[in-house]
Amino acid sequence: MTEAVHTRRVFSGIKPSGGLTLGNYLGAIKRFVDMQGQGFETVYCVVDMHAITVWQDPTELKHATRELAAAYIASGIDPDQSILFNQSQVSAHAELGWIFNCVARVGWMNRMTQFKDKAGSNAEQVSLGLYAYPSLMAADILTYHATHVPVGEDQKQHVELTRDIAAKFNHDFKVPDFFPQPEPIIEGPAKRVMNLRDGTKKMSKSGASDMERINMTDSAELIAKKLKKAKTDPEPLPDNLDDLKGRPEARNLVDIYAALSDQTSEAVISEYAGAQWGRFKPALADLAVDKLSPISTRMAELMDDPAEIDRILAKGADKAAAIAEPILAKTYDIVGFVRSR
Repeated sequence: MTEAVHTRRVFSGIKPSGGLTLGNYLGAIKRFVDMQGQGFETVYCVVDMHAITVWQDPTELKHATRELAAAYIASGIDPDQSILFNQSQVSAHAELGWIFNCVARVGWMNRMTQFKDKAGSNAEQVSLGLYAYPSLMAADILTYHATHVPVGEDQKQHVELTRDIAAKFNHDFKVPDFFPQPEPIIEGPAKRVMNLRDGTKKMSKSGASDMERINMTDSAELIAKKLKKAKTDPEPLPDNLDDLKGRPEARNLVDIYAALSDQTSEAVISEYAGAQWGRFKPALADLAVDKLSPISTRMAELMDDPAEIDRILAKGADKAAAIAEPILAKTYDIVGFVRSR
């Protein structure tokens, strides 16, 4: 039997939980931009349904959804070249998510490390949505028969679960290759951007101090100040990456520079071998301001016209639905649902 040939299609999304950071930009959005025009059909989503797995103030959620869409566009996502929309406008996500809830096994969900990290000792009190959201993530991806998924290292397990769900569905319903086996794309020097005050912790909008992170809405002056004050150590930069082991803050700043300048971390080390921080940090600050300030300025302009953002998202949702609905209809037929319309 001839294997199905699926369109080379990328899907990925970010939760609109507010407070976008440099980590969101380098770890996700910049990579999304780079994949445009690279032989893939690109589908990018504001995953607002995932956001409500924990309580969200409705007004703040609407603002965060538009802000994330503005960040996508300001960073270089072209709504005419990529499909850009918010998840809740395409009902196929929720519909396929329920089917996958009935395919996925509880044991699979129990192994999801992110749920354990987020729930902690309070697992009995969190929402069912938080527990089951990897199944919805699988639906996000497979609703479009996506073949490639750019993710951070902390999301790789969820793409592996998506592959398991796709394989089990195909096997159970005897439809080989109906759902593809999507490939996680984990690459680049800043796959995981760390805290500016503690290089062992991920950069987060919820950190105790604003000096721990670069916010995508920070002014040029504040970006420069934060990077110049970022924690380092007394040693100069070495001439090879191996010598950065055990120096997490130093490695983090090198990786940020590499990602912003579209170089490898090895190339940065080669350029700055032997440099003291008094030379490297101002250079990093100048680079970050040059790259990020235009984005924050454009985001502010876009946020001044929320109706235009809504129009872009609605247009993208129509494009997304045009792909998703035939796939969902075929899924319903495979499962055995009777549909009269």
